[in-house]
Formats: sequence, structure tokens, C-alpha cells
Amino acid sequence: MDVTRTANAEIHYADRGAGPALLLVHGHPFDHTMWQPQLDHFSRTHRVIAPDLRGYGATPLGARPGSTGLGVFAEDLVGLLDDLGIDDCVLAGLSMGGQIAMELFRRHPERVRGLVLADTFPAAETDEGKAARNAMADRLVAGGAEAMRGYADEVLDRMVAPYNTHAAPHVHRMMCATDPAGAAAALRGRAERPDYRRTLTTVPFPALVVVGRDDSYTPVADAEDMHALLPHSTLAVIEEAAHLPNLERPDAFNAVLEDYLRSLVRPS
Repeated sequence: MDVTRTANAEIHYADRGAGPALLLVHGHPFDHTMWQPQLDHFSRTHRVIAPDLRGYGATPLGARPGSTGLGVFAEDLVGLLDDLGIDDCVLAGLSMGGQIAMELFRRHPERVRGLVLADTFPAAETDEGKAARNAMADRLVAGGAEAMRGYADEVLDRMVAPYNTHAAPHVHRMMCATDPAGAAAALRGRAERPDYRRTLTTVPFPALVVVGRDDSYTPVADAEDMHALLPHSTLAVIEEAAHLPNLERPDAFNAVLEDYLRSLVRPS
């Protein structure tokens, strides 16, 4: 992995290929290797950047308080783009990564020329959801690595459909390896996220919404709602997949993303 030190963070990232920039933002509680099938495939045609977010993978949490807001993640990514000399990119995020992508577009629309929102949703957190995220954050901080493994065991069958046994070991390893403090800080920050529904109505370029057919965290209905909000979007439902269709059904996911990227090619 490469590493850069922006004004606010030390960010570790994968940087492969050449061409138009494609920035891949992972979900919680994963790391950049969540995107391995897309790094391998799209680095043939694009410069693919896949960072470890602050507090995940090799990127340290840093001297932040106990909450990492989505705006902090978004500014880290803009700092990374600045350091790499990338003016704009196609921005793709899954789950929490999709919400970070929405926050980045809200703050810096000029840095985004394409938007891919996978297995995510734009609404602000409910009071019940805030309580659940903060309770889980407390549990992870108190229990450390053992609590992280327990959480991974509990949610694995929702992250990856039980019939997708090929993807489960990688997903479980990522979750177990996540720094509990980093995961907890993100949970607390995500609990306070704004509502991005109005933001989606301002996206001026074609967008892509992707969801696994069997995703129970962000069901197809949520994806349909986002599709309706975006002025110019395509909705793709990946069959035989749950919350991580890019890993569960990488060929199908890549085909949809490839069609979208081709539609964005600027005329020479």
C-alpha cells in the first residue's frame, strides 16, 4: 500500500492503473480490500484509488475524539485527492462508504464527476438507530478485539448471504481485524449524520444505484427511493447477493459498474 500524510491524517491506500480516477470508499467495519475484485478489474481502464478510512485497516484513527463524523472522512478523501493531483473522480461508496460519498459531494461537488451508491441509504438516523449505534460503540470499546469478533460473528450472515460461502471468510477477517476504537468512533459519528435526500436531488450528472437483492440492512426499497431522488440515475439489483454484492457477485457488480463508467466517457 501507499501512504500519504495530509494536513489532518495519515492515509494508507491502494493506487492502481491509469486513466480517469475511480475512488472506492469501503463500508463499516471493513478496509480497502473489500474492493479487491474492482481493483483487479477496473485498474485495466482507470486509475483506481481504494483507501483505508481513518481508524480502519492500516490507517490510524489519529488523535481524534471518540467520534469520527462523515465530514471528517470526506475531508480525508479530498486531502488524498489533492495529494495525488486528482481534480475530480468517479466516486463509489458502499454502505457507510456511500454516505461518506454523499457527504463529499455535498461539500465538494466540483470534485465528483460520477456517483455510485451501493447498498446504502440517504436518510438521517432515527432516535432508535442513534441509540443502537452508540450502544454498539460502547460495547466495542469496552470489549476490544473480543467484542469485535463477537460482532462479526453476529452480523456475518447479514453482510454476506449465507449461500455465498466463497465471500464469507474474507468479510469475517476484515471485520475481526478492525480496530474497535476506530469502528466505535465511526458508529458515533454516523449516528449524527445529516439527511442527504435533498442533496441527491441536486446531482447534475448520471448516477448509479446498486443493491443486493437479499440485502436486509439496506433493502431494495431504499435503493428505489434513492433512484427516484436522483435526477439522472440507473438502478441495478444484483441477484443472489446481500449487503456486499461487489464481493458476493463480483462479475455481475463489475458488469453494471463497467456499463456506467463507459456512459461517462468524455468525448475526445
